[in-house]
Amino acid sequence: MNLAIAILLAYLLGSLSFAVLVSRAFGLGDPRSYGSRNPGATNVLRSGNKLAALVTLLLDGAKGWLAVFLALRLGSAWGIDELGVALVAIAVFLGHLFPVFFAFKGGKGVATAFGVMLGLQLLVGVYALLTWLVVALVFRYSSLAALTAMLLAPLYYVLMVGLDSSACCLILICALIFVRHHQNIRKLVKGTEGKIGQKKDASGKPEQKSA
Repeated sequence: MNLAIAILLAYLLGSLSFAVLVSRAFGLGDPRSYGSRNPGATNVLRSGNKLAALVTLLLDGAKGWLAVFLALRLGSAWGIDELGVALVAIAVFLGHLFPVFFAFKGGKGVATAFGVMLGLQLLVGVYALLTWLVVALVFRYSSLAALTAMLLAPLYYVLMVGLDSSACCLILICALIFVRHHQNIRKLVKGTEGKIGQKKDASGKPEQKSA
């Protein structure tokens, strides 16, 4: 019973779409109405408000970390074992993807996934973040950096901790992120994906340089 309550609370926490909430607090437009229409920090950045995008990023990551942290901290008292912690991690992530408070239309989950990783195993989260940073600096594609980090994160975990419930949780989360990024993957293959810092038009497409 306690595990079911913990999973429900984690899902509800994940359902807090901070891209929408922060945009409202900053008096910005609904991120679901412009650009990629994805309620995430990257799309909030298209509003031109870097602070709002940063706050969104941090809060989306924090909710993933908090759910796992509380499950680990209160696990023994609530009777939540290793598998239970993994289920809580999945629940908060699914809440972000399919938020009950926002018609089940959520973001792509990268920031929340990083938060989950930091909660499950700090070094795994750190290595995943460093992977994102290196790929982003070299190739200038945020989506490619995220996908590379998500692909390697479960491997980092298995190498450091082993194959357990949390490893399976990360594999599932990272697989879902690949699914959510299917359009970005197509654009990367076609060479039409926008690079970091590249200006985009109102529809979210990269602006083409005039000849």
